[in-house]
Amino acid sequence: MRFPLFRKKYKKHLFTIAFYNLENLFDAEDNEFTLDEDFTPKGFKKWTPKKYRRKLAKLSRTIAKIGSSANKYPPVLIGVAEVENESVMQDLVKTKPIDQYHYSFIHYESPDERGIDTGLIYNQKYFEVITSKPIPLIVDNLNGERDTTRDILYVCGKLNGEKVHLFVNHWPSRRDGSDSTEYKRIKAAQVIKEEMRAIENEDPSANYIVMGDFNDDPRSKSIQTLLENTSLHNPMEKLHAPELRGSASYKRKWILFDQIILSHSFYNYEKKSHSFHTANIFDDEFLKELKGKYKGSPYRTYAGRKYLGGYSDHFPVYIILKYNS
Repeated sequence: MRFPLFRKKYKKHLFTIAFYNLENLFDAEDNEFTLDEDFTPKGFKKWTPKKYRRKLAKLSRTIAKIGSSANKYPPVLIGVAEVENESVMQDLVKTKPIDQYHYSFIHYESPDERGIDTGLIYNQKYFEVITSKPIPLIVDNLNGERDTTRDILYVCGKLNGEKVHLFVNHWPSRRDGSDSTEYKRIKAAQVIKEEMRAIENEDPSANYIVMGDFNDDPRSKSIQTLLENTSLHNPMEKLHAPELRGSASYKRKWILFDQIILSHSFYNYEKKSHSFHTANIFDDEFLKELKGKYKGSPYRTYAGRKYLGGYSDHFPVYIILKYNS
C-alpha cells in the first residue's frame, strides 16, 4: 500500500513582515563621500564584484524563505539595515529568486559616515505606499560632536487596503560602551514617540509597526521608553533567551537587538483588518555556523578580514499577520 506524501497545511490570508540586518551590503565601488574603502577590491576586506553578487544571491534566497514554516508565501514587507545605497537595493530586488515577487523599495541616503542606511522592500501587489520620509536622529557624542548616525525611515501605506504606519530603525551602536551610548537610543525612542503623537492628531487609532536593529534587547531602557505611554506592544520580548536563542550572538550570549513592535490595534479582530498571528526568529540551520567554537551562531560574511562567505551576522526576525476578510 502506498501512502500519500504528507503536505503541510497552511492557514489562509497570512502575511509575513520581516526585518533583516544585511551586514554591510556594500557594492564594490569606492564612494568618495563615505568611509566605505574597506569594501572595495583593494580595501581591508578585499571586497570584489564576485563576492558582492554571491552575497546578494544568499540574501535573496533567505528573504524568500523567511517565515516559511508557517506561511508558504514570502514576506510582503521587509525592513532592512546596513545597505549602502539605492543601487544595492535595486540589485537585491532583481536577484533570483525574489525577482519574481513584485518587490519595490524605499531608501534614503542618511548621514551615517560609513554610508549604511535603512530601507523597506515591499510587494506591490499587497502594499501601496502613500508617503515616506527620513526622520533625522539629531544626537551628539559625549565630546559635543554630532553623531552622524542613521535616519529613521518612516513609511505610511496600505497593506491590503488597511492603513499602516511603519518605522524602520538602526539605532546608534554600543561600540563605545552600552551604558555610555544608552542616551542615544533613548533619544531615538523619544523621536518615534513624538512622530506618533503628530500622527495621532489626525489618526487617533493609527496602526503602527516599528521594526529594526535597536542595538538593545527588549528589556533595555530604550525599548521600554518606546513602549511607555503608547499603544505599542513587543511580541518579541518572550523570544529572548540569552542562553538559548536570539537574533545575534556576542561573547557566547544570545542577544535580540532585532525586533518588530506592534500597536495594540493588531490584537483586535475586525473585518478588513489584520490581526497578530505569530512572531519568531528565522534561524534555520542553513543560516548558522556548522562547526567550530561559533557553531550555531549566524553564518556571517566576514570575521575580521577573513572572508567566510556567509549570509549575515544577524538572523532575520518576522511577524505574521492574518487578514480578516
